[in-house]
Amino acid sequence: MRRTRAALALAAASMLALALTAAGCAPNASGQQTSSQSEQQEAAGAASSEDVAAEADALRIGSLKGPTSVGLASMMAADQGVFTVAATADEIAPKLLQGELDVALVPANLAATLYQKTSGGITVLDVNTLGVLYAVSAADFDSIEGLRGRTVYMTGKGTVPEYTLRALLEAAGVQWDEVDVQFRSEPAEVAALIAQDPESAGILPQPFATSATMKNPSLQQRIDLTRAWEEATGGDRGSLITGVTIAKTATVESKRAAIDEFVTRHSASTDVARSNPEQIAPEVVSLGIIDSEQVAEAAIPKCNVVCLTGEQMKDALSGYLGILYQQDPASIGGVLPGESFYLM
Repeated sequence: MRRTRAALALAAASMLALALTAAGCAPNASGQQTSSQSEQQEAAGAASSEDVAAEADALRIGSLKGPTSVGLASMMAADQGVFTVAATADEIAPKLLQGELDVALVPANLAATLYQKTSGGITVLDVNTLGVLYAVSAADFDSIEGLRGRTVYMTGKGTVPEYTLRALLEAAGVQWDEVDVQFRSEPAEVAALIAQDPESAGILPQPFATSATMKNPSLQQRIDLTRAWEEATGGDRGSLITGVTIAKTATVESKRAAIDEFVTRHSASTDVARSNPEQIAPEVVSLGIIDSEQVAEAAIPKCNVVCLTGEQMKDALSGYLGILYQQDPASIGGVLPGESFYLM
């Protein structure tokens, strides 16, 4: 329907231009445009805007169930794109590389890895989610140092959650062997274990951290690891980042106006999620992003949904990838991404 309206608008603009030309609409003797010429230009501009909107509406966008899709909820509700919500990034990345998706929201380190694998063929459009990890426990502590001597359950062995915890412990002066880190495969298992052991702690992502505390009032979200990261690094090593939005560089080059429109829409949609979580929560549930409306409303403000672009995006992301590189170069594809990685 939008394509039809756009086509009709363009046709109408063309017909108007022909009619004005036939009527001899030329600049007057003083070289000034007539009112008819101004109307002609306005109509052409409107048609061009309609074309860009229609192209943006046709973009195929892949995202993940959970926080990285929360900022898209308003766009999804308005059909501003063709959306696919998947359970894992392994479902999204191949589709992007094979041309079945135009835009994908993926983990930050995966974006860097894909950039290396494609010899620079991936571009980051924006950072869509900062850190979503929280330390949850029945015990009373409020800093990374409070993890010393505790059993800490978490998921993500050999991946970003582990690297993040290692970096935070190091910054806080806590040795890895001073914490009994136990890895589990599912957040639900972590939540069950910390409910049984009140002196233990669990590193849980949103919305699981919120869900655990709602189910068991003795559990509290003791540390926001994103805030702990900022305090530990003083802001000089980027931000703790969960998700970024990427596209193939060829797509950015061939559909730049539509990509720019997508980013503008994404920013506006993110603003709605940040300012009105109670408004967006029902939509988030109906779209399958988070399972419970009650959990969604409570968790969205803690999901750190953002839309960072330009220099702000580059500074935040490059610093974070630098830390991951120090922990394990393979986690970001072996080499730090070059300047072309960032859409500027």
